[in-house]
Amino acid sequence: MGLFDIFRKKKNNVEPESTTTSESLSELQSESLSQSNSETTTSSALTQPVMEQVGLVDEHEADEWSKALDKKSEAIHDLPESESESESESESESESESESESESESEIEVERNEQQVYDEGLKKSRTGFAERFNRFLANFRTVDEDFFEDLEETLVGADVGFDMAIKISDELREEVKLANAKRKEDVRDVIIKKMVDLYEADGVNEDTQMHFAPNGSTTVILFVGVNGVGKTTTIGKLASKYQQAGKSVLLAAADTFRAGATKQLQEWGERANVPVVAGKEKADPASVVFEAVAKARDEHYDILFVDTAGRLQNNVNLMQELEKMKRIIQREIPDAPHEVLLVLDATTGQNALQQAKLFKDSSDVTGIVLTKMDGTAKGGIVFAIRNEMHLPVKWIGFGEKASDLREFKPDEFVYGLFKELVS
Repeated sequence: MGLFDIFRKKKNNVEPESTTTSESLSELQSESLSQSNSETTTSSALTQPVMEQVGLVDEHEADEWSKALDKKSEAIHDLPESESESESESESESESESESESESESEIEVERNEQQVYDEGLKKSRTGFAERFNRFLANFRTVDEDFFEDLEETLVGADVGFDMAIKISDELREEVKLANAKRKEDVRDVIIKKMVDLYEADGVNEDTQMHFAPNGSTTVILFVGVNGVGKTTTIGKLASKYQQAGKSVLLAAADTFRAGATKQLQEWGERANVPVVAGKEKADPASVVFEAVAKARDEHYDILFVDTAGRLQNNVNLMQELEKMKRIIQREIPDAPHEVLLVLDATTGQNALQQAKLFKDSSDVTGIVLTKMDGTAKGGIVFAIRNEMHLPVKWIGFGEKASDLREFKPDEFVYGLFKELVS
């Protein structure tokens, strides 16, 4: 089953359930509670004054009823230990089943929360996509050359990239289903299915996992990217996540040229209770990296995150500096860095794609961290990165809090982006 089929199945199964109003749920709960209370009132042992008051029995009958209950209570207390143990075991089994059900509900809640995060984080991107497609479909009359030109313009405007827009258009020209499509909704579904199918095909054998050092040695993760994309903030969020997961984390403030970069990382370190290795302002970044790597190795830290400068206006020097850092890291820990994560601002669209090309050519990038997806991002940049760069998006950011940085899940992304467009 393809990603698009999973997406449609998920939409058909999930969406109807979400239409149940809170008022309806409240009414159902009230009815159930009322029935339960009614059964309890008629079958439970009522006290004598209450029974007399409601007129169930007269005074003599109530007295006899009370005596019978007292005898029953005494009999229960005199039960053999084996029977008492049996009841205890039954209660224990019941509690165990209850705990199991609670764990199951907890897992469902976690999954639901993940869906909600993607749903809320992609709201602006989803709205932008819908508006563009609706404008495109408003002019739809027939599948002709003008149709494909408008489609390409719509896709490029959605940041899917020129190459992918042309590829989608060319493949749709040969799509039999599109030629037979009469309704605008059918045309829209065929186009989105083609986008999702190509996105899935481009991701075959894609390595989306984070890689760590073997045998418990220090994992070194290098972060690269231009200034202003959220690189330092991303490091702080990941440091918080891994520290809470029980890992010992160390940060290296190797961006010594940007004013405030070291202080910003130190603030994140304090917030996450994680130490930071920092040098003086304008110090050689490589010297900071050397000190941090030696400390991480000698004191057996699990993970070392290295922040770097991002002076794009001086590309040659920047890339030379990154190469120098890598040589120092590998001299101390031969198999490091274990990850080189490129941080990109999703709201910059095609500029982000150009940055990815630049850093991939010079930094051996292993994965992408896509930030600010909750902003004015058009969403299509994820398609362009996979199609043109063949780099996996490993993390995606939807906000300022550490919990807003999530592992990238392609199925949740596709669902969150297109769920209101596909019928």
